Amino acid sequence: MKRRDFIRFTAVTAPMLSVFPAGLAGMERKIAPGKIEKRVLGRTGVMLSMIGFGGIVVMDATPEDAAERVKMAIDRGINYFDVAPSYGDAEIKLGPALEPYRKDVFLACKTQKRTKAEARKELEQSLKNLRTDHFDLYQHHAVTTLEDVNTLLGPGGAMETFLEARNEGKIKYIGFSAHSVEAAMELMNRFDFDTILFPFNFASWNAGNFGPQVLARAKEKKMGILALKAMAKGPWPEGADRSKYPKCWYEPLVSDEEILTGLRFTLSHPITAAVPPGDENLFKKALTLADKIKPLKKSEIQLIKQKAQSGVPLFSYTA
Repeated sequence: MKRRDFIRFTAVTAPMLSVFPAGLAGMERKIAPGKIEKRVLGRTGVMLSMIGFGGIVVMDATPEDAAERVKMAIDRGINYFDVAPSYGDAEIKLGPALEPYRKDVFLACKTQKRTKAEARKELEQSLKNLRTDHFDLYQHHAVTTLEDVNTLLGPGGAMETFLEARNEGKIKYIGFSAHSVEAAMELMNRFDFDTILFPFNFASWNAGNFGPQVLARAKEKKMGILALKAMAKGPWPEGADRSKYPKCWYEPLVSDEEILTGLRFTLSHPITAAVPPGDENLFKKALTLADKIKPLKKSEIQLIKQKAQSGVPLFSYTA
């Protein structure tokens, strides 16, 4: 990012941080008894559950277990489901499990393919796997480098497939997920995306300067803002036993108190929904605790900052 652009985005971010956690004041929210809160998805006007269902939850599950996990989510009020071809057999397992509820949910999918032809092939296969004729949201997946951005937005790039598919009615909204500030900023500067899926995490935000500038820009553009890694503690320590959470490439927050800290921090911002880790037990914990996810009080903000500084952030950004 050019220095003048960073200064401009920092100026936008500063007032947002100064009023945090009052960022939900202008956000439409709906709460029904026994159901997870729903929030508006940016300028789309769609109302989504503030907890999303990540497709990895059904990866490697039996068809019966996949159906049970989806039903559990539906019964709790979840209507936002997100999946990708890179999640093992998740598409194949999620398709049949979600089919009975398809008309009532918001289904998001992604592609890591950066060229037009490859993206078209993957889109068509994903539609088939998920037993649907369209995706409510289709996203460029895990965009990390400026080279990725240039390729997917350039001649013969994946965006050409996205735009054609939108005209064909095979996708409704266009978004992206990114794991770097540079890529996220460049994408938002060059195209009017409907949504962004980004790691908004208490430790990375406070100890890594990773997230404030992205959220500020997305809010400025009235995008739907979705969060990854709200329940991440940080990178796995060297020698740590990862066997209990094989679906997590990072160390997750696991106690009720920690999970609530992570989710409350993320969802105290003007973010529509957070997607918990793919581990089915951690996902169930998030559902169990959802009623306790309330905006942070001002007195709690300093404690969150101190907690963030005590560990190693999963992501960091240096201008």
